[in-house]
Amino acid sequence: MTPLADTAPERFIADFFTSLTESTVRGDPPESVMARHYTPDVVQVSDGIRLDHDRLLAHLRPVRKNVVGWRFEVHEAVADGGRIAARLTIHARTRKGGATATEVHLFGEFTEDGRMRRSRQLTRTLPAGAADLGERA
Repeated sequence: MTPLADTAPERFIADFFTSLTESTVRGDPPESVMARHYTPDVVQVSDGIRLDHDRLLAHLRPVRKNVVGWRFEVHEAVADGGRIAARLTIHARTRKGGATATEVHLFGEFTEDGRMRRSRQLTRTLPAGAADLGERA
């Protein structure tokens, strides 16, 4: 990962989630994906649900199995050192053909080498028809 200090916050977040998803979907070993994107002590709280390293690792399997198209649309992001706040939309398509769009409000902490250490996310599913996969379809 490119360090946050070396890139615009919007680009960093888009690149982080794109790299994470591409690595997962193409079948890279899950432990390798985790090591490249997360610290061993990572904690992500998403909609009140706490995910540690092991729970995030377990989450990679359904992503690998189900996701076939994706795009991350970063609407805004600001950074202060290794901390970042961002608002983005995840556009995705599953093997069963369903397209979804999820709005994400993220507050995160990243290491100097670009791995996520902590994050808090609030999400909401957007209405049907909001998904736009653009070139990733």
